Parts: sequence; structure tokens; C-alpha cells
Amino acid sequence: MRLSRYFLPILKENPREAEIVSHRLMLRAGMIRQQGQGSFTMLPLGKRVLDKVCRIIREEQDRAGALEILMPTIQSAELWKESGRYNDYGKEMLRIKDRQERDLLYGPTNEEMVTEIFRAYVKSYKDLPLNLYHIQWKFRDEVRPRFGVMRGREFLMKDAYSFDIDYEGARAAYNRMFVAYLRTFTRMGLKAIPMRADTGPIGGDLSHEFIILAETGESQVFCRKEFLDLAVPGETVDFGNDAEIAGIVKDWTTPYAATDEMHDEAAWDAIPEDERLSARGIEVGHIFHFGEKYSKPMGAKVQGPDGKEHFVSMGSYGIGPTRLIAAIIEASHDEAGIIWPESVAPFEVVIINMKAGDADCDAACERLYAAYQAAGVDVLYDDTDQRAGGKFATADLIGIPNQVIVGPRGAAAGEVELKRRATGARETTKLDDLLAFIGTAA
Repeated sequence: MRLSRYFLPILKENPREAEIVSHRLMLRAGMIRQQGQGSFTMLPLGKRVLDKVCRIIREEQDRAGALEILMPTIQSAELWKESGRYNDYGKEMLRIKDRQERDLLYGPTNEEMVTEIFRAYVKSYKDLPLNLYHIQWKFRDEVRPRFGVMRGREFLMKDAYSFDIDYEGARAAYNRMFVAYLRTFTRMGLKAIPMRADTGPIGGDLSHEFIILAETGESQVFCRKEFLDLAVPGETVDFGNDAEIAGIVKDWTTPYAATDEMHDEAAWDAIPEDERLSARGIEVGHIFHFGEKYSKPMGAKVQGPDGKEHFVSMGSYGIGPTRLIAAIIEASHDEAGIIWPESVAPFEVVIINMKAGDADCDAACERLYAAYQAAGVDVLYDDTDQRAGGKFATADLIGIPNQVIVGPRGAAAGEVELKRRATGARETTKLDDLLAFIGTAA
């Protein structure tokens, strides 16, 4: 993509309304535009990051055996009345009526709708286990939306829902999602710690929040320091092996870790002081097992191997992709701007033409741009006539991991400079060597 043809509305000054780093940098980097209280447009740069975040989520959900569907944003109130949650959910739910005066709502979550889908089609234990997920917009009328996309009213959510014949099967499904979440966040460059958590209005008796440590976190969290060194399962993990998956979950849930709502002072005091870690944390994922909370009132049951009907045991598993973008920025930035992990960066490489219009600079940049495109690399080419200092500031602000800097002297000598955004490390290399490397990498 040529920057001269790209829509990137950079802000030079810090927006006054931005209270935390991620909100400030997302506005300054031209990633988002606020449309209303707690409601944002994802601009081109932000949308590229969001798509990459969603791609990783999908890959790990699919790997764990979940199947993607897409449910509507507008739901019938009748389903929520069946489950008993319609009057209990509170003012966060946006309740509306259609022209026939039927009660509808803008879905804050999808337990009722997915349970209705399940009961319409699945009748036998032979069709279990089943896990359905989607990535869809949600609306919760927060009392005080703040921190940009960190706590918005309208947000993108990946929610998955598992169905099993009994608790044993449901716990195995829970464990699979637990491990999938560990892998998902690690692939995004985050160290997420699973902590026992309150189930809230979704209900249930087993729940973990996945927390990343950050000074701007919404709540205090407590855990043993050993979590920082625990190994996350690799690609070879066998999601079909319940015992293997359960062993991983045991390793990640045996050491003490809890959010402030679930904190146990007695258990905390029993931990040696030098092994404790108390910090602020940001929730990036939440998983629940709630058994028959929805299946029983909504009649979601299957015929078991004993010939009798059984209400299915369910769980739900949420990740907020829009919120995740802000969390990644909170965990990875410096004074100059965002530092994207390569896996979710909007572009992998930015080519900086320090003197657009110079024949040697233009020729070298065009060769590099063509080579990266041919190699399938997401590349941004800053071909604007802006001053070099401004180009460097923009490249640092938007956080692209690799910068290729082409100046008149270097171009005339057949050389370019490479800079790693994360470390600031620079090196000079021959243009032809870099072109050969790009071609080999392709």
C-alpha cells in the first residue's frame, strides 16, 4: 500500500479525551474515530489490526474443534424470558420494539440464541460434543463507557458455546477452550494469566478470566510469580487427548491466581512474600461453565446412551477482539508510539523514502516495494513528500515492526538502512542483498 493513497489521519497532539495510553495512541495513529459515547469506527489501519486479531482467534478456535457460525445482533426477548434473564440482566441491555410492538433486544451475549439453535437440531448424544462460536458485534449500555475501545458500549466479541451430555464432557470442553486461549494470547505477544473469577450475570460455578498485567488495568490481581515462566503449549498440542489437555490446565490452575473479587487473603498470606505478584490487570478473555442454567429452562436436551433424555451441560467462552487491540497497545508501546507484535501488526514492513523525487531513492523504493508485494509481505510504502523527520515519527507512532529507510546517499551507494521498531536497532545492508533475501523468503 502506498501511503500517498492510504487513509491515515494522524493526529500530532494528544487528544484531551483520551485517559489511557491505548486510547491516546489509537486516536493519534488514525486507527479509530469516535462516533458516539462508547462507539467507534475502525479506520483502515485499525481494521487491518482487528482482522489479524480475529484471524488468530479463528485459527485457535478451529484447532480446538469449535465450529464457526454467525448469529444476528438483534434477538427476540422471548428467548430471554424463557431463560429468566430478560428482567434480571439490568439496564446494560438495550431493549427495543419493532413495528409490530414485539419486544427485541440488541444482544449483549448469545447464550439463549445458541441454545435455541441447538435444541432445534440436536437430539442425540451421538452428535456431541459440540462447540459453536461466532465473532459478532455486541452492545452493552455501560454506565460509564471510557478508555476508548477498552470499555465501549458497542464492541466485537468472539463467543463460543459448548454442549455436552454431562459434567465430565463439559469440563473437557472447558479445558480445550482454556488451552486454546493460552495459545491465542501468546500468539499475539501477550502473557495472559488465567485467574479464578466471578461468573457475573452469565452464571455458573466455574470461571476463569485471562489477565494481562498492565499499570492501567481495571482491577487488582494476585498470583504467584511462577506464572511468568510457565510454558504455553505449542502447535503440536493434541486437543483430542483429554488427559493431555487436562494436565496442561492443572499446571496453569494449581498455583494461586485470582482477581480481586475472588481473592482469598488466607491463601495469599500462605505464599512466601518473594513469590507473590500483586499488580493491576486487564481482562482479555473470560470462560464459564454453567451446566444446565440455560438448557433446563429452555428444554435443550438429548437422548443419552441409557435411552433417557438429559439436559445438556453447557459453557461459554468470550474474547473481545476490539478490546484486545487496546490491551496489546497497553502492553507494548513506548514514548514514540505503538510497538506491534508482528503477528497482529497492520503492516509487517514500512519503506521510508527519505527524499521522494530523488531518482535513486525512488528507484530503490520501487524495487523494494515490488519485491515485498511479490513475496506476499504486508508492506506500506511512504512515498509522500513529507519531511524525513515526520516520516520517522509516523512510522514509530503506528508501530510497524520493520522499517526500511532509503536515503539519497545510501541509494546512490546501493545501500539501505534497516530498523527494528521494538529495539531501535539499526543496520546498513546492500540493496541487492535485501532484495535477494526477500526473494528467498518468498
